[in-house]
Amino acid sequence: MSPSQRKSFSLAELTQGLEVKIIGDSNSIIYGISTIQQARLGQIAFLVNPLYKRYLTDTQASAVILSAEDAKDCTTTALVCHDPYYIYSRIAAFFDDKPRPLAGIHPSAVIGQGCQIDSSASIGANCVIGNHVVISANAVISAGCVIGEYCEIGEASCLDANVTLYHKITLSKRVTIASGTVIGSDGFGIAKHQGRWHKVPQLGRVIIEEDVEIGANCTIDRGAIEDTVIEKGSKLDNLIQVGHNVKIGRHTAIAGCVGIAGSTTIGNDCLVGGGTGFAGHITIADNVVITGMTAVSKSIREPDIYSSGVGGLLKNKEWRKNSARLHRLDHLVQRIKTLEAALEKLTERKET
Repeated sequence: MSPSQRKSFSLAELTQGLEVKIIGDSNSIIYGISTIQQARLGQIAFLVNPLYKRYLTDTQASAVILSAEDAKDCTTTALVCHDPYYIYSRIAAFFDDKPRPLAGIHPSAVIGQGCQIDSSASIGANCVIGNHVVISANAVISAGCVIGEYCEIGEASCLDANVTLYHKITLSKRVTIASGTVIGSDGFGIAKHQGRWHKVPQLGRVIIEEDVEIGANCTIDRGAIEDTVIEKGSKLDNLIQVGHNVKIGRHTAIAGCVGIAGSTTIGNDCLVGGGTGFAGHITIADNVVITGMTAVSKSIREPDIYSSGVGGLLKNKEWRKNSARLHRLDHLVQRIKTLEAALEKLTERKET
């Protein structure tokens, strides 16, 4: 029986192999996960955000995952560790009840010629798979997916329902893609000639390396000439647009509703807040943090935290007033320069 099929575990089982110190009963039986304020006997909770520390003394959870600093206020069994949220993620996996489809090809699936599909892979209902596609061991292609010709899908990768891969897309091992995402559509390449726009053929591919996760309803364009690349371990939230020839480095995390224009390079270990927009043909260094709703219009060469915009949330009346003043800023600067020049002349006259 796999862990996800079981209903309960001892704390000793849940923490085996993890860097956790149990203060209390390691044989306590846990049957589920809950928040620290709503947990009941038999459930485990975690504490990361200090705003929730006030619930710690009254929690009904059988155990709480927390730091050594917070453990002194814990009135139940404590799972003490350096990184509570990571430990929570490992323990929560024991209770993940997402169904695992059986291996095999559904009778309604359409399979092209020359495909290599491992016998342990699962192909769901109404999938359409083009010619010469390679699907490796333990891969899951859920219902309604469309996979173009010459695609390669690595071992243990998972495509949720209604994912579309255009032709010549490569997914490495353990890539997960949520429903509605489209990978390999044409980039926005157009050339204007004699007053009309003409399509520029997009000749590159998309390469997604191992352990990348892509959320729902994302669009990742194929390269114009070179490839669009997402390197290993990176995580993309929902509703993200990745333009042609974009390169996203290793272990970078990007929140929802981000737009990345073509030929932008984002480095390794970056964090990008939701709603951020990137101009094209720029480079972002490694270890950069960009806060939400930032407009990134030029390259970032040094690791740091970057933001844009003026001020935070305001009432509309105040925002309109400030916005009007901001648009007059250049005029005000010129007036100040004129006044400074006049003052300098007056000072010179007095001195003479």
